[in-house]
Amino acid sequence: MAFPQTRMRRLRATAGLRGLVRETDTRAGQLALPLFVVESPHGGAPREPIATMPGVERLSLSAAVEEAQQAAALGIAAVMLFGVPAEKDEQGSGAWNQDGIVQLAVRAIKQAVPQLLVITDVCLCEYTSHGHCGVLTGEGAPATVDNDATLELLARTASSHARAGADIVAPSDMMDGRVGAIREELDGEGFAETPILAYSAKFASAFYGPFRDAADSTPAFGDRRGYQMDPANGREAVREALLDVQEGADMVMVKPALAYGDLIRAVKRATRLPVAAYNVSGEYAMVKAAAAAGYIDERAAVLEILTSLRRAGADTIITYHAKDAAKWLAEQ
Repeated sequence: MAFPQTRMRRLRATAGLRGLVRETDTRAGQLALPLFVVESPHGGAPREPIATMPGVERLSLSAAVEEAQQAAALGIAAVMLFGVPAEKDEQGSGAWNQDGIVQLAVRAIKQAVPQLLVITDVCLCEYTSHGHCGVLTGEGAPATVDNDATLELLARTASSHARAGADIVAPSDMMDGRVGAIREELDGEGFAETPILAYSAKFASAFYGPFRDAADSTPAFGDRRGYQMDPANGREAVREALLDVQEGADMVMVKPALAYGDLIRAVKRATRLPVAAYNVSGEYAMVKAAAAAGYIDERAAVLEILTSLRRAGADTIITYHAKDAAKWLAEQ
């Protein structure tokens, strides 16, 4: 029926009515908190503020455990670990060192908070002296990442994370065939039950800048457009996700999140797998800057963003706002 019999405002009149018919829910248990764990903190300080990401810090091992404990107490489902090593080399060998910073952090967090899920980022960019996500072929600036030579190292890294106790491994490098190589390695090493969360649709985005400051992973030359996706391509993103499913991915990811809701929805429909959305550093920093300037209400904006990602189809949201969001959601 048309107006006046149909009045859409009837079910919006009170908070109780709005809650009764709300289509999308967002809970702390759907969030994952990224942590930057530093092998050698500057000056020995357990926490080092990141200028481009207000409220986010580089953490010593003990501080990372504290953050994990806080996250668990707030009902957050998981932490995602990124390592910042003391030394780097051409191959990124620190990535698979069993006594590397991520491996140590996994063991410490699982011992302190065993019920909290620990997801590990599997990539070489934080560990290579050149800042790219794999080993290079060629010399100097014309050098490119050797896809196939990188696969073995990624698989070795994922296996070392699983051996340390990681609940989920998450390859973010965007090399072709990496999910299959990691799955084969994990199965062969006795970790057939360890899930893979594939960064399937990871775009060469302008929104990663603050992360590169935090993780000290800016490429020494060139950029990552040769292996990360073109932001203009949607069908290709779906194809990437489907290939990862064929190779054995248990979950897939779209990154960034805020400008890619259409692809979260498309990937969800195509794969029928759980989908994670990474609400990345630049998206976080924009909200923080606008809120600090008084242009927006940070709480309202964050909760609206998270709801929009859930509405688009994200089952899990990786966000630097996770702790604040968990508190705000509990107050609703």
